Amino acid sequence: MCGIVGYIGPRDATPIVLNGLKRLEYRGYDSAGVAVVNDGKIEIRRDAGKLGRLADLVSQSPISGSPGVGHTRWATHGAPSARNAHPHLGATGKVVVVHNGIVENYLELKDELISEGVTFNSDTDTETIVHLVEHHQASGLGLVEAARKTFSQIKGAHGIVLLSASEPDKMVCARIGNAGGVVLGLGEGENFIASDIPAILEHTRRVIFLESGQMAIVTKDSIRVETLRGEELKPQTHAVAWDPVAAEKGEFRHFMQKEIHEQVRALTDTLAGRVDFDHGKIRLPELNLTPELAQRIQKIYITACGTAAYAGMVGKTLIEAIARVPVEVVIGSEFRYSDPIVDENTVVLAISQSGETADTLAAMEEGRKKGATVWSIVNAIGSQAMRVADGYISMQTGPEIGVASTKAFTAPLVDQYMLAILLADLRGTLDEKTRRALVADLRLVPDLVGRTMNREAEVEKVAYALKDIRDCLYLGRGINMPIAYEGALKLKEISYIHAEGYPAGEMKHGPIALIDETMPVVCIAPQDPWHEKMISQIQQAKARGGTVIAVATEGDELVAEMADHVLWVPAAPWRLSPLVTVIPLQLLAYHIATIRGLDVDQPRNLAKSVTVE
Repeated sequence: MCGIVGYIGPRDATPIVLNGLKRLEYRGYDSAGVAVVNDGKIEIRRDAGKLGRLADLVSQSPISGSPGVGHTRWATHGAPSARNAHPHLGATGKVVVVHNGIVENYLELKDELISEGVTFNSDTDTETIVHLVEHHQASGLGLVEAARKTFSQIKGAHGIVLLSASEPDKMVCARIGNAGGVVLGLGEGENFIASDIPAILEHTRRVIFLESGQMAIVTKDSIRVETLRGEELKPQTHAVAWDPVAAEKGEFRHFMQKEIHEQVRALTDTLAGRVDFDHGKIRLPELNLTPELAQRIQKIYITACGTAAYAGMVGKTLIEAIARVPVEVVIGSEFRYSDPIVDENTVVLAISQSGETADTLAAMEEGRKKGATVWSIVNAIGSQAMRVADGYISMQTGPEIGVASTKAFTAPLVDQYMLAILLADLRGTLDEKTRRALVADLRLVPDLVGRTMNREAEVEKVAYALKDIRDCLYLGRGINMPIAYEGALKLKEISYIHAEGYPAGEMKHGPIALIDETMPVVCIAPQDPWHEKMISQIQQAKARGGTVIAVATEGDELVAEMADHVLWVPAAPWRLSPLVTVIPLQLLAYHIATIRGLDVDQPRNLAKSVTVE
């Protein structure tokens, strides 16, 4: 996941920035760069590959100065290369930017800038930011106001840092949405910016966390935090212990809460290097999916356990709807004992956060024995499920410490969406217009998830209302039926409340007998193709006296009138709706568990990686 480090003060920024980036290496990246202001000029060194290559480059061609900023990047727009690596320099050579996130409207902005004579030197969306800043400076604005105007033009969720050789006494940074954290470190006669605390922990224990919709003007002696409109704020300064574990939690009480919030950044990184928005194409090179293999596939088995299996159920709907290939989801522990009908025209796709889940590995081995092509979607780089597969997709979410999986649930949803498009493209089951539209929808993902995350306080209020429940029923239909299973699982795992996920249409075939005033019913009812059917389920639950908690699309007045509590989500393309409907259910389980005083990160009897059968 992309990392940012910035420094302003009397010391040389280069080693501070490089050492800070080193502490963020665990996030993963495919290129890196550093920029410093020196004697009225900006000097940049950047390269594809790991930080070692950048360090060698700086050693061979040294740069020094202050302020300075560095970045490690997962490619989202443009291949991993030196020309696409951050930082990006404007045409004047006076302004430089680093950026986490996706500029959703970059194509429109880029066209406007090109029509004005701007030349682009990279394939990235980020470069539009620095050109917009320079465009506004040309009309007489300083860096701060030019940045503010630029922030109002770009769509999506972002973490941004800007430097100007013309104004070397300041850095400007912003957090827009939840593309990643922006941490301000307070020193003595020097200050720091980072995307996460470990990058600056050796220099300061006093930090400020920027909230969404805030920007900061950072000098060596001061930090001014404002709204994007320019209203000054008085942010809280936090003292961080010199404890690496505590530091990695940052502003969050638990790893689970942090990992829920990291999903915006994790999903941005999941798209990294794989989505060509310009041409409406998907690239999954590690999957080793050839046109010949795509044409030969007659069936896909998705095998996984727990949360990963529910992700696979969403994948079934996506792959069948987009690629028109039959898919069966089989729990890993059942697969090898079910004597599955598998041959050389079958793919066995395993999903595992750890890549070491014993039941899933056994299912992969069974598929291989029967002649199937074996793929995996895995978070842990170098794990066994990755090594033994014929091809793989890495989740790119970074380490997941909390036992209850969150970001390693949503990442495979996007991975399978991309797989479905690529498979359909190679099989010829998608026309170009539809393919481009499906790919374009991926630009919405970070912002949709970020906007959902912004409603956490509303979810917490509902959690207080439900904190004493003993049972709960979760209902969903279609692509959101697995989200009912996943929501119920999260509640069970960390709050120890009995919960069941059920296909909503099956309610009248048994579970309706349980519904009364003591049985809350969570109904997942976004405005998707199954919306009307879910309305009927809500009405049936209310008729039996049940307390209804609905997950619904913003502005749905019909649901608002019927439900006792509503967890609102933004309108989303139905194929991507599980990415937003699951977030409030993760947060609901988290807050109920914390209100009950439970150990959220290490729930009883559970392990992060289940390596026994």
